[in-house]
Amino acid sequence: QVQLVESGGGLVQAGGSLRLSCTTSGSIFSFSVMGWFRQAPGKQRELVAAISNGGSTNYADSVKGRCTISRDNAKNTVYLQMNSLKPEDTAVYYCAAEQGYIFTGWKPVHYNLWGQGTQVTVSS
Repeated sequence: QVQLVESGGGLVQAGGSLRLSCTTSGSIFSFSVMGWFRQAPGKQRELVAAISNGGSTNYADSVKGRCTISRDNAKNTVYLQMNSLKPEDTAVYYCAAEQGYIFTGWKPVHYNLWGQGTQVTVSS
């Protein structure tokens, strides 16, 4: 069973940075899209950023200019670099993937594999 394992969460002050990592136990090439979601207490899970197997990216408006998603195919890992963090970025961050080899665009993406999540807390 292929798994996604997140790391890199933690406590940071407002204005600080964190880099989240998501490593797959299988080949990253078996995913057409990999993405990062977040869920804050009492709120719905929302997409933060996603990257296709061809390198196309998609960002939530709330993080544009502050976050960068990237992938290292050799390490089977996707990263989310988050800068200028705000208290409202506090959430559990989940890595997700759409299994498949062909990227057919951003709408819709069927994320069918999820990681366990990593907590990000931004203090004011």
